[in-house]
Amino acid sequence: MLPYLQYDPIKNTLARLVKRTPLLRKIFYKLLGLIFLREWYVKKRIQRLKDSKVENLDSILDAGSGFGQYTYFMAKQFPEGKILSVDVKRDQIEDCKYFFSKIGLRNCEFRIEDLTKMEYKNTFDFILSVDVMEHIEDDEGVMRRFYNALKPGGRVMINTPSNLGGSDVEILRSAQNDKAGFIGEHVRTGYSKEEICGKLEKAGFEIESFEYTYGKWGRMYWKTGIKIPMLMLNKSQIFFLVLPFYYLVTIWFVLLFMVLDVNEKNKKSGTGILVTVKK
Repeated sequence: MLPYLQYDPIKNTLARLVKRTPLLRKIFYKLLGLIFLREWYVKKRIQRLKDSKVENLDSILDAGSGFGQYTYFMAKQFPEGKILSVDVKRDQIEDCKYFFSKIGLRNCEFRIEDLTKMEYKNTFDFILSVDVMEHIEDDEGVMRRFYNALKPGGRVMINTPSNLGGSDVEILRSAQNDKAGFIGEHVRTGYSKEEICGKLEKAGFEIESFEYTYGKWGRMYWKTGIKIPMLMLNKSQIFFLVLPFYYLVTIWFVLLFMVLDVNEKNKKSGTGILVTVKK
């Protein structure tokens, strides 16, 4: 039986390391921003949205905020805006509350909240959802709730795996005849363009932009920079001691793959999806 990658045990270990030290958490955010390609894509699109100055982003929802790195980024980008960050995990919300209060960022609020049950109406100018939808069974229900939560003209940006190998599903299916995928916490293997755009349009949205991420260079980045290290850590956390030496050798290749992927034009396929929709 092939192992499949589980993020949660590794996330919990990292969370404990940066739990009560703001400086370490800032360094942790920097490292996440450096080695995770999805952050390059998402932050680039948020920056583009800011630079377009089409509408004011006075009220923002970080839907599934996790460690809070995107909330931190948006709080810096939109210092006059108000950001509500929600997640179902109490420990992550409490850690974020502590960190943001310690560093004096007052334009952010954190709440424990289930996206499948939220009931906001015409509240937000912008909703960000990064690597969340693949974890939610009732994705169409959440999309409708996003639509209701937006002000007229508001936007939602969703980053999620595609169905073109985003969860390495073909590996586990062939080994176990299982739909869980390489990423153990996912409830679906990924979306096709037609599926996710169709569901968003059904919820009432207008598709503003769609792009595949993690093309050929991104897949090389993923295997070298994320998949192999995570598999090592899944076997034993002793590999935390080995990782600095692994990245010392590979980081230059990893960064090159990331630069090439994020600047590649006219992608027709990729293992990730980044879609922006408008109400």
